[in-house]
Amino acid sequence: MDYKPYSPEWNRKRYLREALETYFNDYVDVEVIYNDLMDILHERSEQAYAEFSRINELEAKINSVT
Repeated sequence: MDYKPYSPEWNRKRYLREALETYFNDYVDVEVIYNDLMDILHERSEQAYAEFSRINELEAKINSVT
């Protein structure tokens, strides 16, 4: 998909392309690329879950007070 130059979408795609090109230019094994991607997704998921848990804890505290 082509995006308008310098739009947020265009920049995201450019950053992703540059990252992938770095892996390919360095002849990194596909398994390493996959594992790195999964690590990044896992870290992001863990951060989101931690934030979700804090919010749930706060909601439970608020609901127990009222």
